[in-house]
Amino acid sequence: MIRDWSRLYKNDFVGVTEDGTLREGVHRLATAEPGEEAPVAVMVAAAHQLLDTLDENGRSRLSYPVDAVEWQTWSNPEFLQFDTGLRLEFQPAEVRRAALALVEASLSAEGYEAVRTAMRINAFLGEVVGLEGILNEFSYNFALYGEPDQSAPWGWQLYGHHCAVNCLVVEGRMSLSPVFLGAEPNEIDAGPHAGVRAFTERVALGRQLMETLPESQRLEATVYERMIDPAMPEGRLHPGDERHLAGAFQDNRVIPFEGMPVSRMQEAAQDLVVAIAEQFVEHLPTGPRTARLREVRHHLDDTWFSWIGGHGSDDVFYYRVQSPVLIAELDHHCGVWLGNDVPQPFHIHTVLRTPHGNDYGRAWVRQWQREHP
Repeated sequence: MIRDWSRLYKNDFVGVTEDGTLREGVHRLATAEPGEEAPVAVMVAAAHQLLDTLDENGRSRLSYPVDAVEWQTWSNPEFLQFDTGLRLEFQPAEVRRAALALVEASLSAEGYEAVRTAMRINAFLGEVVGLEGILNEFSYNFALYGEPDQSAPWGWQLYGHHCAVNCLVVEGRMSLSPVFLGAEPNEIDAGPHAGVRAFTERVALGRQLMETLPESQRLEATVYERMIDPAMPEGRLHPGDERHLAGAFQDNRVIPFEGMPVSRMQEAAQDLVVAIAEQFVEHLPTGPRTARLREVRHHLDDTWFSWIGGHGSDDVFYYRVQSPVLIAELDHHCGVWLGNDVPQPFHIHTVLRTPHGNDYGRAWVRQWQREHP
Protein backbone atom coordinates (compact mmCIF):
# COMPACT_ATOMS: atom_id res chain seq x y z
CA MET A 1 0.00 0.00 0.00
CA ILE A 2 2.76 2.44 0.97
CA ARG A 3 4.82 1.54 -2.08
CA ASP A 4 1.90 2.30 -4.40
CA TRP A 5 1.10 5.57 -2.63
CA SER A 6 4.75 6.70 -2.74
CA ARG A 7 4.84 6.07 -6.48
CA LEU A 8 1.68 8.14 -7.01
CA TYR A 9 2.93 10.98 -4.80
CA LYS A 10 5.88 11.58 -7.14
CA ASN A 11 3.63 12.27 -10.17
CA ASP A 12 3.12 15.84 -11.36
CA PHE A 13 -0.28 17.15 -10.28
CA VAL A 14 -2.99 17.16 -12.95
CA GLY A 15 -6.28 16.57 -11.13
CA VAL A 16 -8.99 13.95 -10.94
CA THR A 17 -11.00 13.52 -14.16
CA GLU A 18 -13.73 11.21 -15.38
CA ASP A 19 -12.00 10.34 -18.66
CA GLY A 20 -8.37 11.45 -18.43
CA THR A 21 -8.94 14.84 -20.06
CA LEU A 22 -9.02 18.12 -18.14
CA ARG A 23 -11.99 20.32 -18.97
CA GLU A 24 -10.75 23.81 -19.74
CA GLY A 25 -12.39 26.77 -18.07
CA VAL A 26 -14.12 24.84 -15.29
CA HIS A 27 -12.23 26.69 -12.55
CA ARG A 28 -11.64 30.24 -13.73
CA LEU A 29 -10.04 32.50 -11.15
CA ALA A 30 -12.01 35.66 -10.50
CA THR A 31 -12.25 37.91 -7.47
CA ALA A 32 -14.95 36.71 -5.09
CA GLU A 33 -18.43 38.13 -5.61
CA PRO A 34 -19.66 40.59 -2.95
CA GLY A 35 -20.91 38.61 0.04
CA GLU A 36 -19.05 35.47 -1.05
CA GLU A 37 -15.60 36.42 0.22
CA ALA A 38 -13.56 34.09 2.39
CA PRO A 39 -12.64 35.47 5.86
CA VAL A 40 -9.11 36.18 4.66
CA ALA A 41 -8.31 39.04 7.05
CA VAL A 42 -8.96 36.98 10.18
CA MET A 43 -7.16 34.02 8.59
CA VAL A 44 -4.08 36.16 7.94
CA ALA A 45 -4.12 37.43 11.52
CA ALA A 46 -4.45 33.88 12.88
CA ALA A 47 -1.63 32.65 10.62
CA HIS A 48 0.71 35.40 11.85
CA GLN A 49 -0.23 34.56 15.42
CA LEU A 50 0.77 30.94 14.76
CA LEU A 51 4.07 31.99 13.18
CA ASP A 52 4.79 34.26 16.15
CA THR A 53 4.55 31.31 18.55
CA LEU A 54 7.39 29.50 16.73
CA ASP A 55 11.12 29.97 16.63
CA GLU A 56 13.00 30.19 13.33
CA ASN A 57 13.38 26.42 13.05
CA GLY A 58 9.69 25.87 13.75
CA ARG A 59 8.63 28.42 11.14
CA SER A 60 10.96 26.78 8.61
CA ARG A 61 9.50 23.32 9.29
CA LEU A 62 5.95 24.65 9.12
CA SER A 63 6.19 26.58 5.84
CA TYR A 64 6.29 25.53 2.17
CA PRO A 65 5.84 27.28 -1.19
CA VAL A 66 2.19 27.65 -2.20
CA ASP A 67 2.53 25.13 -5.03
CA ALA A 68 4.78 22.67 -3.16
CA VAL A 69 4.37 18.96 -3.84
CA GLU A 70 4.10 18.47 -0.05
CA TRP A 71 0.41 19.42 -0.34
CA GLN A 72 -0.02 15.89 -1.71
CA THR A 73 1.53 14.07 1.28
CA TRP A 74 -1.65 13.91 3.34
CA SER A 75 -3.07 10.50 4.14
CA ASN A 76 -5.55 8.88 6.50
CA PRO A 77 -3.75 5.99 8.25
CA GLU A 78 -2.55 6.40 11.81
CA PHE A 79 1.04 5.63 10.83
CA LEU A 80 3.05 8.63 9.66
CA GLN A 81 4.17 8.14 6.07
CA PHE A 82 5.32 11.73 5.41
CA ASP A 83 6.26 14.08 8.25
CA THR A 84 5.09 17.28 6.58
CA GLY A 85 4.96 20.45 8.68
CA LEU A 86 4.69 20.21 12.47
CA ARG A 87 3.31 17.24 14.41
CA LEU A 88 0.88 18.90 16.82
CA GLU A 89 1.17 16.27 19.56
CA PHE A 90 4.85 17.17 19.95
CA GLN A 91 4.28 20.94 20.07
CA PRO A 92 3.67 23.18 23.09
CA ALA A 93 0.03 23.83 23.94
CA GLU A 94 0.24 27.41 22.63
CA VAL A 95 1.31 26.17 19.19
CA ARG A 96 -1.55 23.66 19.09
CA ARG A 97 -4.01 26.36 20.12
CA ALA A 98 -2.69 28.76 17.47
CA ALA A 99 -2.90 26.13 14.70
CA LEU A 100 -6.47 25.25 15.63
CA ALA A 101 -7.33 28.95 15.86
CA LEU A 102 -6.33 29.28 12.20
CA VAL A 103 -8.53 26.29 11.33
CA GLU A 104 -11.42 27.86 13.25
CA ALA A 105 -10.90 31.26 11.60
CA SER A 106 -11.06 29.61 8.17
CA LEU A 107 -14.04 27.27 8.45
CA SER A 108 -17.73 27.54 9.21
CA ALA A 109 -18.82 26.73 12.76
CA GLU A 110 -20.12 23.38 11.47
CA GLY A 111 -16.86 22.72 9.67
CA TYR A 112 -14.69 23.45 12.67
CA GLU A 113 -16.89 21.28 14.87
CA ALA A 114 -16.63 18.42 12.34
CA VAL A 115 -12.82 18.64 12.41
CA ARG A 116 -12.70 18.71 16.20
CA THR A 117 -15.19 15.83 16.37
CA ALA A 118 -12.95 13.70 14.15
CA MET A 119 -9.94 14.50 16.35
CA ARG A 120 -11.84 13.79 19.57
CA ILE A 121 -13.22 10.49 18.27
CA ASN A 122 -9.65 9.56 17.34
CA ALA A 123 -8.62 10.19 20.95
CA PHE A 124 -11.59 8.16 22.19
CA LEU A 125 -10.56 5.26 19.94
CA GLY A 126 -7.04 5.47 21.37
CA GLU A 127 -8.46 5.17 24.88
CA VAL A 128 -10.70 2.25 23.91
CA VAL A 129 -7.84 0.22 22.44
CA GLY A 130 -5.18 1.42 24.90
CA LEU A 131 -2.98 3.12 22.31
CA GLU A 132 -3.12 6.79 23.23
CA GLY A 133 0.48 7.21 22.03
CA ILE A 134 -0.64 6.44 18.47
CA LEU A 135 -4.26 7.62 18.41
CA ASN A 136 -4.89 10.87 20.25
CA GLU A 137 -6.51 14.27 19.84
CA PHE A 138 -3.36 15.91 18.47
CA SER A 139 -1.70 13.13 16.44
CA TYR A 140 -1.98 15.36 13.37
CA ASN A 141 0.41 17.31 11.15
CA PHE A 142 -0.09 20.97 10.31
CA ALA A 143 1.59 22.97 7.53
CA LEU A 144 1.37 26.41 5.90
CA TYR A 145 1.69 26.94 2.14
CA GLY A 146 2.62 30.34 0.78
CA GLU A 147 2.84 33.63 2.65
CA PRO A 148 -0.35 34.72 4.45
CA ASP A 149 -1.72 37.53 2.29
CA GLN A 150 -5.00 39.32 1.64
CA SER A 151 -5.07 38.53 -2.11
CA ALA A 152 -2.11 36.32 -3.13
CA PRO A 153 -2.62 32.54 -2.80
CA TRP A 154 -1.76 30.80 0.45
CA GLY A 155 -3.28 28.14 2.66
CA TRP A 156 -2.89 25.46 5.30
CA GLN A 157 -3.11 21.71 5.72
CA LEU A 158 -4.15 19.54 8.67
CA TYR A 159 -3.91 15.78 8.36
CA GLY A 160 -3.75 12.55 10.30
CA HIS A 161 -5.95 9.59 11.17
CA HIS A 162 -9.54 10.19 10.03
CA CYS A 163 -9.02 13.91 9.44
CA ALA A 164 -7.35 15.64 6.50
CA VAL A 165 -8.27 19.17 5.38
CA ASN A 166 -6.56 21.28 2.70
CA CYS A 167 -7.53 24.96 2.54
CA LEU A 168 -6.36 27.64 0.08
CA VAL A 169 -7.46 31.25 -0.41
CA VAL A 170 -6.71 33.61 -3.30
CA GLU A 171 -8.41 36.87 -4.34
CA GLY A 172 -11.06 36.29 -1.68
CA ARG A 173 -11.92 32.84 -3.05
CA MET A 174 -11.56 29.67 -0.97
CA SER A 175 -10.84 26.12 -2.11
CA LEU A 176 -11.40 23.48 0.55
CA SER A 177 -10.33 20.14 -0.89
CA PRO A 178 -9.29 17.44 -0.66
CA VAL A 179 -11.15 16.83 2.60
CA PHE A 180 -11.09 13.42 4.25
CA LEU A 181 -13.11 12.87 7.43
CA GLY A 182 -13.78 9.52 9.07
CA ALA A 183 -14.65 7.90 12.37
CA GLU A 184 -14.21 4.50 14.02
CA PRO A 185 -16.54 4.38 15.89
CA ASN A 186 -18.78 7.25 14.79
CA GLU A 187 -20.08 7.89 18.32
CA ILE A 188 -18.43 8.65 21.66
CA ASP A 189 -20.37 6.86 24.38
CA ALA A 190 -18.29 7.69 27.46
CA GLY A 191 -16.23 10.51 28.92
CA PRO A 192 -16.53 14.31 28.62
CA HIS A 193 -17.63 14.17 24.96
CA ALA A 194 -20.20 11.38 25.39
CA GLY A 195 -23.03 11.69 22.87
CA VAL A 196 -20.93 13.18 20.07
CA ARG A 197 -21.78 11.51 16.74
CA ALA A 198 -20.44 11.91 13.22
CA PHE A 199 -21.93 11.64 9.70
CA THR A 200 -25.50 10.83 10.73
CA GLU A 201 -26.94 13.34 8.25
CA ARG A 202 -24.79 12.17 5.35
CA VAL A 203 -25.81 8.56 5.99
CA ALA A 204 -29.49 9.47 6.34
CA LEU A 205 -29.52 11.55 3.15
CA GLY A 206 -28.01 8.68 1.16
CA ARG A 207 -30.68 6.27 2.34
CA GLN A 208 -33.40 8.85 1.76
CA LEU A 209 -32.25 9.42 -1.80
CA MET A 210 -32.34 5.69 -2.57
CA GLU A 211 -35.80 5.41 -1.03
CA THR A 212 -36.99 8.35 -3.16
CA LEU A 213 -35.82 6.80 -6.42
CA PRO A 214 -38.24 4.44 -8.21
CA GLU A 215 -37.13 0.81 -8.28
CA SER A 216 -35.80 0.99 -11.84
CA GLN A 217 -33.56 3.94 -10.98
CA ARG A 218 -32.37 2.33 -7.74
CA LEU A 219 -31.24 -0.63 -9.81
CA GLU A 220 -29.56 1.67 -12.32
CA ALA A 221 -27.72 3.60 -9.60
CA THR A 222 -26.51 0.40 -7.90
CA VAL A 223 -23.15 -0.50 -9.40
CA TYR A 224 -22.63 -3.53 -7.11
CA GLU A 225 -25.23 -5.16 -4.89
CA ARG A 226 -22.78 -6.20 -2.17
CA MET A 227 -20.02 -4.26 -0.44
CA ILE A 228 -17.59 -7.07 -1.15
CA ASP A 229 -19.00 -8.30 -4.43
CA PRO A 230 -17.62 -11.13 -6.60
CA ALA A 231 -18.51 -9.02 -9.64
CA MET A 232 -15.95 -6.38 -8.69
CA PRO A 233 -12.88 -6.35 -10.95
CA GLU A 234 -9.42 -6.84 -9.51
CA GLY A 235 -8.30 -3.67 -7.75
CA ARG A 236 -11.79 -2.28 -7.12
CA LEU A 237 -11.33 -2.95 -3.39
CA HIS A 238 -8.29 -1.14 -1.99
CA PRO A 239 -6.60 -2.41 1.21
CA GLY A 240 -6.76 1.05 2.78
CA ASP A 241 -9.49 2.92 0.91
CA GLU A 242 -11.83 -0.08 0.44
CA ARG A 243 -14.43 1.27 -2.04
CA HIS A 244 -13.20 4.87 -2.09
CA LEU A 245 -11.73 6.02 -5.40
CA ALA A 246 -10.69 9.59 -4.53
CA GLY A 247 -8.69 9.04 -1.35
CA ALA A 248 -5.12 9.96 -0.48
CA PHE A 249 -2.58 10.08 -3.34
CA GLN A 250 -5.33 9.74 -5.96
CA ASP A 251 -4.78 13.31 -7.18
CA ASN A 252 -4.64 12.31 -10.85
CA ARG A 253 -7.02 9.36 -10.83
CA VAL A 254 -9.41 8.74 -13.71
CA ILE A 255 -12.79 8.04 -12.10
CA PRO A 256 -15.44 7.33 -14.75
CA PHE A 257 -19.02 8.38 -14.14
CA GLU A 258 -21.03 5.43 -12.81
CA GLY A 259 -24.58 4.70 -11.77
CA MET A 260 -27.21 7.04 -13.17
CA PRO A 261 -27.29 10.66 -14.34
CA VAL A 262 -28.97 13.02 -11.88
CA SER A 263 -30.61 14.82 -14.82
CA ARG A 264 -33.04 11.90 -15.20
CA MET A 265 -34.12 11.95 -11.55
CA GLN A 266 -37.33 13.55 -10.35
CA GLU A 267 -37.02 16.97 -8.72
CA ALA A 268 -37.31 15.58 -5.17
CA ALA A 269 -34.40 13.24 -5.80
CA GLN A 270 -32.33 15.99 -7.40
CA ASP A 271 -32.92 18.13 -4.32
CA LEU A 272 -31.52 15.31 -2.17
CA VAL A 273 -28.41 15.10 -4.37
CA VAL A 274 -27.85 18.83 -3.78
CA ALA A 275 -28.48 18.30 -0.05
CA ILE A 276 -25.75 15.64 0.00
CA ALA A 277 -23.37 18.02 -1.77
CA GLU A 278 -24.28 20.74 0.71
CA GLN A 279 -23.40 18.42 3.60
CA PHE A 280 -19.97 17.84 2.09
CA VAL A 281 -19.24 21.54 1.54
CA GLU A 282 -20.78 22.84 4.78
CA HIS A 283 -17.26 23.21 6.18
CA LEU A 284 -16.87 26.30 4.01
CA PRO A 285 -17.78 29.68 5.50
CA THR A 286 -21.11 31.10 4.32
CA GLY A 287 -19.78 33.14 1.37
CA PRO A 288 -17.53 30.52 -0.22
CA ARG A 289 -20.19 27.87 0.48
CA THR A 290 -22.72 29.90 -1.52
CA ALA A 291 -20.29 30.11 -4.44
CA ARG A 292 -19.52 26.39 -4.24
CA LEU A 293 -23.17 25.36 -4.24
CA ARG A 294 -23.85 27.59 -7.22
CA GLU A 295 -21.10 25.65 -9.03
CA VAL A 296 -22.69 22.35 -8.02
CA ARG A 297 -26.15 23.40 -9.26
CA HIS A 298 -24.70 24.76 -12.51
CA HIS A 299 -23.32 21.30 -13.30
CA LEU A 300 -26.30 19.31 -12.01
CA ASP A 301 -27.19 18.12 -15.52
CA ASP A 302 -23.69 16.64 -15.75
CA THR A 303 -23.78 14.96 -12.32
CA TRP A 304 -23.96 11.22 -11.62
CA PHE A 305 -24.96 9.22 -8.56
CA SER A 306 -23.71 5.71 -7.82
CA TRP A 307 -24.34 3.23 -5.01
CA ILE A 308 -22.89 -0.01 -3.66
CA GLY A 309 -24.63 -2.24 -1.11
CA GLY A 310 -28.12 -2.27 0.37
CA HIS A 311 -30.28 0.68 1.32
CA GLY A 312 -32.36 -0.67 4.19
CA SER A 313 -32.28 0.79 7.69
CA ASP A 314 -29.61 -1.68 8.86
CA ASP A 315 -27.60 -1.95 5.64
CA VAL A 316 -24.10 -0.67 5.03
CA PHE A 317 -23.27 1.05 1.76
CA TYR A 318 -21.06 3.26 -0.36
CA TYR A 319 -22.23 6.19 -2.49
CA ARG A 320 -20.66 8.78 -4.74
CA VAL A 321 -21.95 12.06 -6.15
CA GLN A 322 -19.72 13.08 -9.06
CA SER A 323 -19.69 16.04 -11.40
CA PRO A 324 -17.00 18.13 -13.15
CA VAL A 325 -16.68 20.24 -10.00
CA LEU A 326 -17.32 17.83 -7.11
CA ILE A 327 -16.73 14.28 -5.97
CA ALA A 328 -18.38 13.34 -2.67
CA GLU A 329 -17.92 9.78 -1.37
CA LEU A 330 -19.17 7.97 1.73
CA ASP A 331 -18.16 4.41 2.57
CA HIS A 332 -18.82 2.05 5.48
CA HIS A 333 -15.62 0.19 6.36
CA CYS A 334 -14.33 -2.97 7.95
CA GLY A 335 -12.67 -2.68 11.33
CA VAL A 336 -9.08 -1.54 11.66
CA TRP A 337 -8.87 -1.11 15.43
CA LEU A 338 -12.27 -2.58 16.27
CA GLY A 339 -13.12 -6.21 15.61
CA ASN A 340 -15.51 -6.17 12.64
CA ASP A 341 -14.11 -8.01 9.62
CA VAL A 342 -16.94 -6.81 7.37
CA PRO A 343 -18.17 -3.22 6.87
CA GLN A 344 -20.27 -1.90 9.75
CA PRO A 345 -22.35 1.29 10.20
CA PHE A 346 -20.07 2.62 12.96
CA HIS A 347 -16.91 2.90 10.80
CA ILE A 348 -17.34 5.59 8.16
CA HIS A 349 -15.00 7.33 5.73
CA THR A 350 -15.93 10.36 3.63
CA VAL A 351 -13.97 12.10 0.88
CA LEU A 352 -14.48 15.42 -0.93
CA ARG A 353 -12.57 16.31 -4.11
CA THR A 354 -12.63 19.11 -6.68
CA PRO A 355 -12.05 17.44 -10.07
CA HIS A 356 -10.39 18.96 -13.12
CA GLY A 357 -7.45 20.44 -11.30
CA ASN A 358 -8.66 22.53 -8.37
CA ASP A 359 -7.77 20.29 -5.45
CA TYR A 360 -5.44 22.37 -3.24
CA GLY A 361 -6.79 25.34 -5.24
CA ARG A 362 -4.11 24.39 -7.77
CA ALA A 363 -5.99 25.59 -10.88
CA TRP A 364 -6.43 29.01 -9.27
CA VAL A 365 -2.81 29.13 -8.09
CA ARG A 366 -1.53 28.41 -11.58
CA GLN A 367 -3.75 31.11 -13.10
CA TRP A 368 -2.63 33.63 -10.44
CA GLN A 369 1.02 32.82 -11.08
CA ARG A 370 0.59 33.34 -14.82
CA GLU A 371 -1.02 36.72 -14.17
CA HIS A 372 1.62 37.70 -11.54
CA PRO A 373 4.91 36.31 -12.90
